[in-house]
Amino acid sequence: MMTTPIIEIQNLTKRFDQKDVLNGVDLTIEQGQVVGLLGTNGSGKTTLIKCLLGLLKTTSGTCSIFGEDAWDLSAQAKSRLGYVSQEFAVLPWLTVQAATEYIGAFYEHWDHQLVSRLLAEWDLDIKQRVGVLSVGQRQKLAVILAMGHRPELLILDEPVASLDPLARRRFLQSLIDFTEDEKHTILFSTHITSDLERIASHVGMLREGEMGYWGEMDSLKNQVKRLRIHAKEFLPATMNIPGTIRCHVDGEHALVTVSEMDSETVNNISTRLEAKVSVEDLNLEEIFLELSGISSEYETAGASR
Repeated sequence: MMTTPIIEIQNLTKRFDQKDVLNGVDLTIEQGQVVGLLGTNGSGKTTLIKCLLGLLKTTSGTCSIFGEDAWDLSAQAKSRLGYVSQEFAVLPWLTVQAATEYIGAFYEHWDHQLVSRLLAEWDLDIKQRVGVLSVGQRQKLAVILAMGHRPELLILDEPVASLDPLARRRFLQSLIDFTEDEKHTILFSTHITSDLERIASHVGMLREGEMGYWGEMDSLKNQVKRLRIHAKEFLPATMNIPGTIRCHVDGEHALVTVSEMDSETVNNISTRLEAKVSVEDLNLEEIFLELSGISSEYETAGASR
């Protein structure tokens, strides 16, 4: 039985002042997926999210949520959404308790028990006024308000940048609990790759307005590997290894990052170059740096190890 994707973006372009911030982006997110969205500053992450929510009108292409056009979402579709932006704004004179009651009044299925539990777990004083909360406390409150009606789709745009490690851990555990039934979907934009590594089932990487990678987290980590090559003689500057992302040669030693790895590739390299080849796993941050074309520390420091 075919089901309608929670999010479907096709050939999305968004232009500001003759500059394409998004250029032909395709993205399909199914129910139950936890999707991490990565990209350097200016790569288009926030623009993509705002187009998806109907906060910005696309220049061309299509963008839909729950099968509805993002620019013309019905009230019913909006009631199934939760959103945390980079700029959280609630009436500053309200107390934390009053803010939850105010937002909760807009939703038919507001979960008072969930909200009360999260407020306690995240150490938010319900009598404190919103206007005097710290940046981190306001971020906590924003996430709780977005989760209070148990939305089918939760979209988070850099929600934890100001949280300390303990608060981030509690936040991530809440997201894990939130998606345990595999009926809730999350799109999560962040610079903190270690957070995504803990909770994301899928990863999308934006690069200069285009989707440089989209797929399962496990597949990405299984595909992208670092090869450490040691030969008896000087290695050629051009290694001609399939799927090479980055190659650094230093005499008899080389470090090569490849996008597709299998045992046959390693055996071929070893035989052709008469070299010892070891395969190293990369964490998500290292993979992101490689696919983004950003130099990493090992490039110059590790080739001769």
